[in-house]
Amino acid sequence: MGIVGAGTWGETHAFIYHDHPNAEFSAICDLNFERAKALALKFNLPESAVYTDHAEMLAKADIDAVAIVTPDFAHTKIAVDCANAGKHFIIEKPLTTSREEADRIVEAVQKNNVRMMVDLHSRWSPLFAIPKQSIEDGDIGEPYSAYYRLNDIKWVATDLLPWAAKSSILWFLGYHSVDILRWLFDDEVERVYSVSRAGVLKEAGVDTTDVYQTILEFRKGGIATMENGWITPNTNPNVNDMKLNITGTKGMFNIDPTHSQMMERFTEQKADRPDLLVRHFIHGKPKGFAYESIRHFVDQLITGEPFLVSVEDAYNTTMVILAIMESAASRQPVMVRY
Repeated sequence: MGIVGAGTWGETHAFIYHDHPNAEFSAICDLNFERAKALALKFNLPESAVYTDHAEMLAKADIDAVAIVTPDFAHTKIAVDCANAGKHFIIEKPLTTSREEADRIVEAVQKNNVRMMVDLHSRWSPLFAIPKQSIEDGDIGEPYSAYYRLNDIKWVATDLLPWAAKSSILWFLGYHSVDILRWLFDDEVERVYSVSRAGVLKEAGVDTTDVYQTILEFRKGGIATMENGWITPNTNPNVNDMKLNITGTKGMFNIDPTHSQMMERFTEQKADRPDLLVRHFIHGKPKGFAYESIRHFVDQLITGEPFLVSVEDAYNTTMVILAIMESAASRQPVMVRY
């Protein structure tokens, strides 16, 4: 495995490939050589395995597949170059941020007969995998309506992501929201209506939208309300502020993980609720659902079996987000164009 992007999540990929019995972390590329070199040293890679140009890494490194772990607006060229080099690849969500670029990636994947997966890791979370199985078993009947709130505290946009102004909460969290709703409803979104508001982050020096409130209408009649914002107060016990309710014709699921009191930590400096699900280490090993999706990519490359997240899943989710942005700008309902 080669990795493009030596930031926090690039390091996460490195830990997983290092831990996986059938994978090897072999090359790292980042525009910042010192950052890439530091990550290489952490996993005993030689300096010859460190690159600042992904094209050079693709040409020289002994790798079968690549993890693209760059900001969302910097995915397309790397992805197309990976496909043209005959390398399979996993992209941290989203696929990309425009229709034209999404078309370029899909065309390159098909032309070169390589395999690609977007890391929509929420599908591996028990919070959603259990309702999905229950829906398939008929426990709550046909999904009828849903409400999904998935917000971040302000710190994510102001401090964690230096590129937040070049992105949107819709690409960062809304992409997960749309994918999970598509997955649970087992249906495609036909029409969206969204409104947005900006100001809080702009005053903080980050030129991006604060919050979107969106209604999704599915082809088979299901409806969902979706909220995505980047201005939850930093004092929120969790980085995320999440709640999902999905009502079927015969029952309902109510999911509220960020406000549970399963585990609370109190120190002299702060009170918080440690991450029990998403990404943590147990006995020195990377565990949690956000790690399982990356392991899945390696496993399915080895077996040849389909990825749980298809190219169509990633592409269609991108088209829904683009429609939401168009709707929020026009304040009018928009049909999704696939």
